[in-house]
Amino acid sequence: MSLFEPEPRRPRDPGSPPDVTQPLYPPPGTYPSGPSGTYPSGPSGTYPPDDQYPGRPAQPVQPGRRPPYPDERQPLEPHPLQYPPQRYTPPQIPERRLFQPPSQPSAPGSRLPERLPDPFERRLAERQPDPAGATATRESTTRIALIYPELLGTYGDGGNAIVLTQRLRWRGLSAEVVSVPAGEPVPAGCDIYLLGGGEDEPQTLAAEGLRRNKAIERAVAGGAVVLAVCAGYQVVGESFPAGGQIHDGMGLVGVETRRSFDPPDAPLPPRVVGDIVVEPDPSLGLPTVLGYENHGGRTRPLPGAGGFPFGRVLLGLGNGVPEGTDGRIDGRVIGTYLHGPVLAQNPALADLMLTWVHGSLPRLPGPPEVEALRAARIRALQVG
Repeated sequence: MSLFEPEPRRPRDPGSPPDVTQPLYPPPGTYPSGPSGTYPSGPSGTYPPDDQYPGRPAQPVQPGRRPPYPDERQPLEPHPLQYPPQRYTPPQIPERRLFQPPSQPSAPGSRLPERLPDPFERRLAERQPDPAGATATRESTTRIALIYPELLGTYGDGGNAIVLTQRLRWRGLSAEVVSVPAGEPVPAGCDIYLLGGGEDEPQTLAAEGLRRNKAIERAVAGGAVVLAVCAGYQVVGESFPAGGQIHDGMGLVGVETRRSFDPPDAPLPPRVVGDIVVEPDPSLGLPTVLGYENHGGRTRPLPGAGGFPFGRVLLGLGNGVPEGTDGRIDGRVIGTYLHGPVLAQNPALADLMLTWVHGSLPRLPGPPEVEALRAARIRALQVG
């Protein structure tokens, strides 16, 4: 028997498994015949007649080729949006600047539909005090400086500026957010300065620029308020680690940050990521503060440092010191490890900062969604 000749087929026992070595398809010439001829397995075979395609005109079929499918006989019309390709043109919708009040309903015949009433805004207006009855202690606009958002804005801490602005406007007070890009001089005439979180290299660049500028130090001496979160908290301290080195901070708060305060031969502690709950210092008059932390540093006060811890940690790590505290408050400078943004989850802290600028302010509850979220988080974390 030749090597390439097929092996004779043996009869299969009905109880034995099927012979998988046999070809899946029969060899040419063994297709069954149909009423209109056989399939093209030989020179005499023909394709099925064209009348099997109802509604289509009969077309000759060349020997050895399959008949065209219906889609091939009558090709589809090209879609006008795809052929030929056209350059995308964005819709001409008027831009709305950030922190501006809602626009008025559009006039009839304009391209934009009229703004529908928001039931949440109606409920909120019923709960908030009348802006006309709010007594402003300052006639000028409150200026809120967002410092180096491209360097110290990794975790959405820029949202703290939005919270402060909106809570001022709900009270009938004007506010302005001054975004200070890296490399630009920091204005010394703002009322509130916000510093957020960031990675090691951006944090180092931010600290270098702020040390050269000295504008925030002059503003704090004049009574300005500072909220520094995570990397910003380390920057306003005396020193912090980054890139395997110790860098100088601004010295607004008497704290130092290291990867660890353990002996040099001890392993470094792991990075802390997760929920954090803080019971603020009683002198602040604040409810429980919620947030999340994401940092690898440990922060402790220097000998003889002024101020006091922001609060006692109920869940999480915070400063990572044996006292179990988070943050530091010295005068009107607040340092904390709480992201969130922290003011969005804790509007009472935002109001405390605003009272440091404006004095007594009308009480402003809510929004109710924030209160519901806080209650749900406290139940879930079991810290109530």
